[in-house]
Amino acid sequence: PRGLAMALDQSALLEVLDALRNADAADRIKQAAETIYQDLIDAELTAVIGAGPHERSASRTNQRNGSRPRTLSTIAGDLELRIPKLRSGSFFPALLERRRRVDQCLFAVVMEAYLHGTSTRKVDDLVKALGADAGISKSEVSRICADLDTEVGAFRDRPLSEQHFPYVFLDATYCK
Repeated sequence: PRGLAMALDQSALLEVLDALRNADAADRIKQAAETIYQDLIDAELTAVIGAGPHERSASRTNQRNGSRPRTLSTIAGDLELRIPKLRSGSFFPALLERRRRVDQCLFAVVMEAYLHGTSTRKVDDLVKALGADAGISKSEVSRICADLDTEVGAFRDRPLSEQHFPYVFLDATYCK
């Protein structure tokens, strides 16, 4: 099996390295992150179907059939990824989460801002300042916050009878 770096042929790898040398630090980080994500996605697909691109193999279970674009917002900037498609069935990389366009780091920032009562407009400005060029929509902020509400509710309502607690400290807030 070839390593992740070997997913790119020699000339393409040299082009990427040359572009990285000529770019500023932020672009280098973004391009490196994009390359790493893409190589991991391609390596996962190769493992799933049992053969690399243009490789003949008796263990091949499916065929590649193009790709679809996907933008992932990260603290390095918006990464333009290609999600491979299959001739039969579907493929979605385990590295990414379905219907989530925001990296876990930005996801945590949005949740923290929500907990502090920050407006959706200010959350969008904050996400843009952190490097996500496209920002984040109000509906995406609401969906992230709904996920947070679900997680907090599950934690709050978990059964305590399954564990032994030598001490229990209680705190309360009285609201009129």
